[in-house]
Amino acid sequence: MASIQDLILNAVKGSIGGVDVPSNVSNQVISGLSESILGGLTQTATKPGGLDAIKALLTGKQAAATSPVTALAGNIFSNNTAKKLGLGSALTAGIVALIPKMLGNLSGLFKDQDGDGDVDLNDILIALSGKKAQPAQASAGSSILGAATSILGGLLKKK
Repeated sequence: MASIQDLILNAVKGSIGGVDVPSNVSNQVISGLSESILGGLTQTATKPGGLDAIKALLTGKQAAATSPVTALAGNIFSNNTAKKLGLGSALTAGIVALIPKMLGNLSGLFKDQDGDGDVDLNDILIALSGKKAQPAQASAGSSILGAATSILGGLLKKK
């Protein structure tokens, strides 16, 4: 499976066509959106209840439009990329309005990976790590901890 950065970039590229972004800043907007979404996920993961919010978003239990991850990603994009590029407020609003769709595109990618019959945080961590699923009888605590350490450690280093 692709890395989380690749998944985000593909979701961004698949959704950005709905807004007329000037060609001279298109790549920077795509990169800024990708970084903002990753930043929203990373910052949310470090907050109390953040992993539950990410789980709800990525499993489709919470609509992307109402997710704190979406709001945070929009703020990051507006305050960083849009200001840096001098995008107008209307263009920035149009781009930020696409973030729920981009995050929504990510939610369908996660399936039961560990064979326990549901999609949970362990499944998300397995999918994001790109590792093979372990049988449900394996020590779930150690597999969750190992995957979480690997993935979140990589995400937090990007900051």
